[in-house]
Amino acid sequence: MQIPVLNLPPAVPPERVRPPQANIPQSRAAREQMKRRIEAYVERVKPVPPLGLQELRKHSDQFIEQENFDGAFRDYAAILLNSEVWKETLATVPFERRLLLLPKCLRIEDKCPAPFDDFGLLCKQCGLCSIQDLQAEAERLGYAVLVAEGSALVMAIIQTGKIDAIVGVSCLSVLEKAFPYMESAAIPGVAIPLLQDDCKDTTIDLDWVWDVIHLTSDDRTHRLDLDTLRGEVDAWFEPAMLDTIVGPAKSQTEKIARDWLAKKGGKRWRPFLAACAYKAMQEDPTTPLPAGLRKLAVAVECFHKASLVHDDIEDADELRYGEKTLHAQYGVPLALNVGDLLLGDGYRLIAECNAPAEAKAEMIRVAAIGHRTLCLGQGAELCWARAPMPLTSLQVLDIFRNKTAPAFEVALRLGALYGGADDDVADVLVKYSEALGIAYQIRDDLDDLTAGHAGDDVSAQRPSLPLALAHERTKGDKHALIEAVWTRQSMPKMADQIREIVREAGSEDRCRGLLDSYKEQAIRSLAELDNPSLKGLLRRVITKIFSMEVKGWCSEFEARNAPGREAVAQVAG
Repeated sequence: MQIPVLNLPPAVPPERVRPPQANIPQSRAAREQMKRRIEAYVERVKPVPPLGLQELRKHSDQFIEQENFDGAFRDYAAILLNSEVWKETLATVPFERRLLLLPKCLRIEDKCPAPFDDFGLLCKQCGLCSIQDLQAEAERLGYAVLVAEGSALVMAIIQTGKIDAIVGVSCLSVLEKAFPYMESAAIPGVAIPLLQDDCKDTTIDLDWVWDVIHLTSDDRTHRLDLDTLRGEVDAWFEPAMLDTIVGPAKSQTEKIARDWLAKKGGKRWRPFLAACAYKAMQEDPTTPLPAGLRKLAVAVECFHKASLVHDDIEDADELRYGEKTLHAQYGVPLALNVGDLLLGDGYRLIAECNAPAEAKAEMIRVAAIGHRTLCLGQGAELCWARAPMPLTSLQVLDIFRNKTAPAFEVALRLGALYGGADDDVADVLVKYSEALGIAYQIRDDLDDLTAGHAGDDVSAQRPSLPLALAHERTKGDKHALIEAVWTRQSMPKMADQIREIVREAGSEDRCRGLLDSYKEQAIRSLAELDNPSLKGLLRRVITKIFSMEVKGWCSEFEARNAPGREAVAQVAG
């Protein structure tokens, strides 16, 4: 069986990213597609572990041929296959009987203060790379953790008899050398390859690593197909299904509101989050979603679509989803009324769900507080528009905290409450939603730096994080130009010039750093959850919302400084 190798991307500056290799799919979508097809292949063919090297290659070649993938992906497919074959076995192994093996090349070599001993790297918790967070989380769960490499190490670990599964991160060559030892001992292992073609300052797919180290049979949702769940939620917004959930649209006003609710341009993350939270609270996640949950999910989208109607009027936006906004099509009075109708429908649908009276009252309270907080955030921006002036990055983040985060919180808490969640879960969801919402809005602001992005804040001269950071970082004429944007004295046609100044000031890179920080904050908030299903599912949701690109693999033949067998035995024991 193959040694599990897992590698993850630390928070590194852009200049450290090296060219990707050609032997893995270059887009995240393509990699996710390969993973899903690997899962289907294993489900269909049912290979029995441990797979010998020849058997694994046969399956890899067969998969590549059947699914019409590039032959260059053969080794990558083999890693996915072997990991998928062992996944269910790994899930049954207690955390305290697992080893997390990380390579030393994850550190930033020129800055790393950590020394080495016979056990490998002694992390100093400096926060410069991903080793600190992975080691801390894995040890909290109960894993033994080593930051070292080498096939001799793998053999020594196996011989202790105290480790029943290995999760590892490494380059392909180390995986190949470790495979015979893992296979001969029939030790379950999941491997995650490094992302760069180098053995210095490498990175790994943190989302992938997190999912694997938290994999447990106690998480009843770990096999849940989130794409299928999302498709089911999307189907609730088809006209016929909306008539069933909300009731027939009889008047012209209702028909306009219903058409707006069914618009396909939105991503519908909020109703999806409500469904996820409910699923995670269930003993059997395969149970069909109840009618009451559909009402709550649509209620969440009613609130969101109402806020968009009002927001478009307040910002004088003419386009939404590439089409005319509601007020541009029907006029402001009718659009305002439709937005108010959607708010009413949202509260009505909550009242109509078949939750216990106490839970239903809490749902309405949560929705009302979220509605109020959003209005305060929007109000801060509208008051700014009456007397525009430069805002600090902290002030902009506070607007995000009030405008965007509440919708995520309402969605998650409604779904969790319907599933029977208690106050402890609510506390975590508040923290998680705040970080998730801020990260989501930062990502939107980064998208706005792309010329031609529909309704972007740069062209519209609205508060945005890149503009706030640029104002804090520029001087002279450039600073004056950024200030002119904040005071709405610059011309919209200068938007491309403004974007260039923002990039030159390093604001884009700083935004990406803050995006990563808030994503990490959302992840850390989950540590307080005792429900492994909810914890695992919410972690996977971050991966879905924020796609991440893997850049390549390490091609170094064998890591240096592998610790001796005696030292390994001591650590493993």
